[in-house]
Amino acid sequence: MKGSVAVVGGGIGGLAVAGGLHRAGWRVTVFERSAGLPTVGTGLGIWPSALRALDRLGVGTRARECGRLQSDGAMRRPDGSVIATLDVARIRRKHGEGVHLLSRPALLGVLAGALPPGVVRFGSPVADPVALAARHDVVVGADGIRSATRAAMFGDRYPLRYSGMTAWRGTVALDVPAGGETWGRGRKFGLTPQAAGVTNWYAAVAAAEGYRPPEGDVVALRRLFGDWHDPIPTLLDRVDPAGVLHHDMHLLTPLPSYVDGRTVLLGDAAHAMTPDLGQGACQALIDAVALVDALTRERDVPAALARYDGQRRWPTQRMAAMAARASRLSRVRRFTGARDLAVRAALAFGPPG
Repeated sequence: MKGSVAVVGGGIGGLAVAGGLHRAGWRVTVFERSAGLPTVGTGLGIWPSALRALDRLGVGTRARECGRLQSDGAMRRPDGSVIATLDVARIRRKHGEGVHLLSRPALLGVLAGALPPGVVRFGSPVADPVALAARHDVVVGADGIRSATRAAMFGDRYPLRYSGMTAWRGTVALDVPAGGETWGRGRKFGLTPQAAGVTNWYAAVAAAEGYRPPEGDVVALRRLFGDWHDPIPTLLDRVDPAGVLHHDMHLLTPLPSYVDGRTVLLGDAAHAMTPDLGQGACQALIDAVALVDALTRERDVPAALARYDGQRRWPTQRMAAMAARASRLSRVRRFTGARDLAVRAALAFGPPG
């Protein structure tokens, strides 16, 4: 089957599905509100299942070239003692390769590079996704956590929910040998190497929704994490306040379907989850490949979208529930010893691939 598709949103999921459908002979238009691709952004861990999705889209080799392999990491306590380790060699043995670290701008650049000029219409927000259905065979809502497409499908019946954590993230000019997370009482700090001389960092704290520290973000981060183990204090000393992103973390109430007529959701628009498992971008890529497969193999659009919904809704909602449980663990303020045992057991069982 071939036809025309409008993709609302030019993020990771939107560009991935656009590239896959373009390769399959569909006429594709991507409507992206931003003026262009971002030039700065934090890092992503691309797990083996998502790397295989990139291979299916024809850009896996290029994505690997733009990233770097993740080395072994550790989860630690604020004093630096180890809770558990992430055994990258075990991931390679189980899945055939390890995790690749890639910046968001680099991944978006790889995906956009698979599309001819003019497919992505930058500076083109979509106020009425429903109207697109009159001009296209399929409308794909890939417009993120606050999706206008989802709102057009469901109204406010399935709202975003505050996770209980507020988060900061950014990059600094610093080399670290390996990444990892450090968990304290109701707060955590993570870092990953992003490129030569650049480290991606993030911090999260259990707080009321809308919390904004009166002393400013960087001063608050140094107060909360400045006495933790190295290299966290060194990293915080180098943080540029202008480059810090601060936002509350939300998750989406599970939807009864990702499909309404000829409109379909993918990525955060369908299953926004907390970042605790590092799976948001990965699941969007896998969504994109599943939707491309369905639309190219099924006899008509309703059958294709039903197939996609059947394949992706349960696994993604299960992943979102797992991420929410991990988020709850990181908010623990008491009985942290029992929490650490739970984290160690979870990593021993194996992270999602």
